[in-house]
Amino acid sequence: MTENTQKHNIFKDLLTTRALARAGIIAALYAALTYAFAPVAYGPLQIRPAEALCILPIFFIESVPGLFVGCALANLLSGYGIYDIAFGSLTTLVAAILTFIIGLILLRNFLSAVLGGIPPILFNAIVIPFVIILGDVETPMAAYWALFGEFMLTQSVWVYALGLPLYFAVKRLRAKGVKVLM
Repeated sequence: MTENTQKHNIFKDLLTTRALARAGIIAALYAALTYAFAPVAYGPLQIRPAEALCILPIFFIESVPGLFVGCALANLLSGYGIYDIAFGSLTTLVAAILTFIIGLILLRNFLSAVLGGIPPILFNAIVIPFVIILGDVETPMAAYWALFGEFMLTQSVWVYALGLPLYFAVKRLRAKGVKVLM
């Protein structure tokens, strides 16, 4: 199979009924898990177990739009308004695309899970402090680096402590031929 055919199949696979349904399930799971932990799912020390789902682009291209939509829906309840809805969701989208690319390059092995967790951790740590500063007039710009550190910590917990077990569960199920999330 040529490289062009392989690329074509990836995007063709994104438009199947199964893929669209899986994207919807992932979006709903992300939003529901975030709502379940509101109001502690928002702010500097986020308790957001839904971030474990950020490992799924390693396996499913359709999880990229699913995570984006789920994050946008979840951020509707955020106290940071349009900044979080727009920039928080776009951050998740870019991180998910990079995680998907890492999964393709590293062929879905353990290293892809470890490296695939870096984009959601790092991008959220870089961008979301700005969202908080923009959305909360009482948070000074000087707080950026403290917020950056808090997001590195909390994102690492959710992406790796819950995301790696999810990665291994999906990998095991797929190896057995079980259709995961449908």
